Amino acid sequence: MDRKKSLRDQKGFTLVEIAIVLVIIGLLIGGVLKGQSMIYNAKVKRLVKDMEGMRTAVLTYQDRYGMLPGDENDANSPPGDTNNGDKDGLLDDTNGWEIADLRLAQLIAGTGIILPSNNYGGTISVDYVNIGGSGNLNQILVTSIPAEVCQEIDTKYDDGVYNTGVIRGNAAYTAGTTIANFAWVL
Repeated sequence: MDRKKSLRDQKGFTLVEIAIVLVIIGLLIGGVLKGQSMIYNAKVKRLVKDMEGMRTAVLTYQDRYGMLPGDENDANSPPGDTNNGDKDGLLDDTNGWEIADLRLAQLIAGTGIILPSNNYGGTISVDYVNIGGSGNLNQILVTSIPAEVCQEIDTKYDDGVYNTGVIRGNAAYTAGTTIANFAWVL
């Protein structure tokens, strides 16, 4: 009797109680990790959507006005435009004319020549640049993107190699680094 009484008087957790607590902790950790994964995937998808949106805006502008934004030398194309390009077929965004033209044509949001930002803290623009040994090509250009994100997008939508194909970075996709210029060739 004394032994049974002493076992009942002991304080502590049973194996069942400990197992339940461990299951709850496991579910919480799994939920947090899954949530982080969902946030990461949403940011990657948003970047791709922004790049595709800018590409669509440029091509729509070209269809509507017969010239690339910022490259036209026709007064008031689009209406309200006071800057004229050289009509060389290249997107040269050094003065922000392309962005201003896309905004005047109401193809992207905002006003003026300030470049739109991307969800990684950089910008998104249109330009002709030499990215990854490509030569000067018209491209949608985003800046300051983590290398892992660039690798994922390049692998999913192109060949996965930073300096070939239609999606290119200005440097190899080394984990833990930031790619300064990441582009989608038009």
